[in-house]
Amino acid sequence: MALRVSDVPKPKPVEPRSGPRRKPGPTTARAAVTAAVSARLAPVIEGAAPYVRRLRPKYPRPGRTGWRRWMPSWRQWLGAVLTLFAATASLLGVAYATTEIPDNLNTYATQQDNVYFWEDGTPMARTGWVRRQEMPLKDIPEQVRWAVLAAENESFYSDPGISASGITRALWRTVGEGDTQGGSTITQQYVKNVYLSQDRSVSRKLTEAMMAIKLDQKMSKDQILEGYLNTSWFGRGTYGIQRAAQAYYGKEVSELNPSEAAFLASLLKGAGLFDPSLSANNHARAVERWTWILDRMVKIGKLSAEQRAKYTEFPEPLKQSRVYDTGHQSDYLVELATQYAKKSAHISDQEFDLGGYQIYTTFDRKRENALTAAVTRARKDARKDDPDKARTAHYGAASVADDGRILAVYGGPDHRKQGFNESNATTVPAGSAFLPFVYAAGLEHGVRKERGTTATTPVGPDSVYNGDDDVPVTTPEGPYWDRSGKKVTAHNDDGKSWGQIPLHKALASSVNAPFMQLGLDTGLDKVRLTAQAAGLLSSSMGPQVPELSLGSSTPSAIRMASAYATFSAQGTHTEPYSVRRITRNGSGVALSTPKPRRAVRTEVADQVTDALTESFRTQHPGAAPDSAKVAAKGGTSQKDTAAWYVGTHRSVSTAVVTYRMDLSKSLEPLPLKGLAGSPATSVPYGIWSKSMSPLS
Repeated sequence: MALRVSDVPKPKPVEPRSGPRRKPGPTTARAAVTAAVSARLAPVIEGAAPYVRRLRPKYPRPGRTGWRRWMPSWRQWLGAVLTLFAATASLLGVAYATTEIPDNLNTYATQQDNVYFWEDGTPMARTGWVRRQEMPLKDIPEQVRWAVLAAENESFYSDPGISASGITRALWRTVGEGDTQGGSTITQQYVKNVYLSQDRSVSRKLTEAMMAIKLDQKMSKDQILEGYLNTSWFGRGTYGIQRAAQAYYGKEVSELNPSEAAFLASLLKGAGLFDPSLSANNHARAVERWTWILDRMVKIGKLSAEQRAKYTEFPEPLKQSRVYDTGHQSDYLVELATQYAKKSAHISDQEFDLGGYQIYTTFDRKRENALTAAVTRARKDARKDDPDKARTAHYGAASVADDGRILAVYGGPDHRKQGFNESNATTVPAGSAFLPFVYAAGLEHGVRKERGTTATTPVGPDSVYNGDDDVPVTTPEGPYWDRSGKKVTAHNDDGKSWGQIPLHKALASSVNAPFMQLGLDTGLDKVRLTAQAAGLLSSSMGPQVPELSLGSSTPSAIRMASAYATFSAQGTHTEPYSVRRITRNGSGVALSTPKPRRAVRTEVADQVTDALTESFRTQHPGAAPDSAKVAAKGGTSQKDTAAWYVGTHRSVSTAVVTYRMDLSKSLEPLPLKGLAGSPATSVPYGIWSKSMSPLS
């Protein structure tokens, strides 16, 4: 049966819902926007459709025969090239926008070594893991700069930081041959040196290029060139052209000529291939590239033909690098200078470890060599005469000028094994070498004969004291008793009694007894203060008992030399110092240097010097002419644990101490038992006289 239309039920009308109408959802909104955009683009698409259909490949191509049926048309080729170009440009744009220049440089790019110099300005030692010194561009000669530019990047000052052809060549080699060589401008090389790793990859090469472009806009060309010259690797363990100049020619970069600069520039291609000291093939390559660089400098107008004609002979570098490394005595010198530099220039350990400091010391190379040779000879003789005693023998020595400069020290046989500086050690008593300070205290302050009064009696060189051995020392109340209830007596080194003796002669003859009494009469507190004013450290002073006057204090050789120098300087003392100047990368560093101050009156210093001059002439007649004005004195300790000789000649004081100590067992000094020789021909005097020679 057929269904009639009228029989189909009509749908019921939908009743409207009450309440607010719903807003179109996000999908509806997006669909509306898409429809609107499509409507606007429709005419464009319709107009471009015929051209797009032409670009779409039809294979095989109609209307062509043979192999041509399978080749794209020129329009298709053009479309592909343009598409590739647009994609590449977009990628490079994104890469450029997202590439940032790091705030921090590579650690090794900023770390340098610290270089120490002798008093005459010649290099002495260096410390640090990285052998590099920064030099301002203004201190690098222009022809040295252009030798590098001629070799590496002659268009440096005009290029945008990269070389398109070079990058293409480098990428081709990377992709095609697994190598990344060539193609880098100096800006790119600098970026690689200080910001990137040495990884060989396409991504690193692209990052390098993007950073080079940005860096070229951020920094001046001179800044980039300066950084490059200070961070590049030149072989022989060196970074930067300053250290390269020192390593290959033993001179500063400012002293290089164009020929030497051309050779150093050749090393930038690879020091392992161009260092002529490594092989004959290297030598040949170095000569060839050196020639090419000089010719290149002429071609770009940075070296005249006349100048080029001067450089026909290859500038042979040093066979071996002059590595101013520490070792033996220089370890002790570096240690002293480092401690003083940090303290006086207020340099933190962290700052110092970053390096770049040039530390100009006060050490005199000739005096240091003479002092070291003298002690070395004494050690050798001791091993020959008595090997057992020589095994525990120690020698400390120092020379200090009367203006405070430490000129030389002997700190021990090898700092790497010993680890402490015998010239700076407060280990053994000064003994009778301390008597000049007691004498100076008496002359400066006078003596008090009555307790409870400030009145003093002047003391002079002719003042007489009892010089007998074993004489009791007294106070205004009577004999001085120690804590154990024993009467304290004074003993002379040789046990000899001298009777009543003037203080001047007592010091010249090293008679102990008068000075033990003089110390009590003057006041042991004043003896202590006078010794400290002359240069001894308060921490090395002995207890404030009568034995203080006989040298119970334990000063170092440096401090003894410095204190005797106070008398030579007519009573003014300058604290000993080992660094006279510090620079960092050519710029001065503020350094607090000690100033002279009055320790004792000039008259007192002259009187002490007169007595020490007579002491030297008495003990060593004929060792020096009277015009030499040598003022010196030996000293031994009460228990024969130390022997000293301290003296001044030509405004330089040297102190030498010999003692025995078995460090494997204890820090207690052992008896010398003849190791130091006799008073007239003592080992300390032998070392002193050789280090101070000639005494004329």
